[in-house]
Amino acid sequence: MNIAIIGYGKMGKVIEQIAIDRGHNIVLKISSSNAADLTAENLKKADVAIEMTQPEAAKANVMLCLEAGVPVTSGTTGWNNDIPVAQQAAKDNNTAFLYASNYSVGVNIFFEVNQVLAKLMGDQPDYNVSMEEIHHTQKKDSPSGTALTLANQILEKVTRKTKWSEEENGDDILHITALREEGVPGTHSITYSSAIDDIEIKHTAHNRNGFALGAVLAAEFIADKKGVFSMKDVLGINK
Repeated sequence: MNIAIIGYGKMGKVIEQIAIDRGHNIVLKISSSNAADLTAENLKKADVAIEMTQPEAAKANVMLCLEAGVPVTSGTTGWNNDIPVAQQAAKDNNTAFLYASNYSVGVNIFFEVNQVLAKLMGDQPDYNVSMEEIHHTQKKDSPSGTALTLANQILEKVTRKTKWSEEENGDDILHITALREEGVPGTHSITYSSAIDDIEIKHTAHNRNGFALGAVLAAEFIADKKGVFSMKDVLGINK
């Protein structure tokens, strides 16, 4: 399979190595130094594109792929409001789009565990729920896209919480503590606390490899498909 990597930074380089190890070819690598090479003509050399850039660039990058008829996965967070536009564009251009706030297989299983625990705790008002996420100092969005996915899952099941906030605390607020520390790939923990005990679930990434492998798995999955997909489809997780 021929792959275009849009966002050839630290993550892009790990994606490249994993893709090559899995027998794929990298036909286009886009970074800030060669942004002019991101054209429809060059994209059409690829069977699929993997987009991992910055929030302000993601929509334009993804739309260019879709309008060129090239299936694309995006793991860039912080552009949530425009994702429905990209999903519609995939349908309009008869190609495929897959967005994930986190491509790690472990994190996507963690999402499932989070939903089950939130459902169980929804009728337990003696427990307050809060969240903490830690990422490297280069991460621009806060809270992380993964944290927001987890938060929205909790808000759906634990109805005594009406919104999330980094700044506010309160009975109806899911408080998210977002920390930035050097060299941390990503840690997310959710704690249900009562006067009697605590229940905590936690995912800790040791390196970037899990995210990169998941991105390649997603690219393999959508390369020959049409439509809008998620990591649930890639991993065969029933909704």
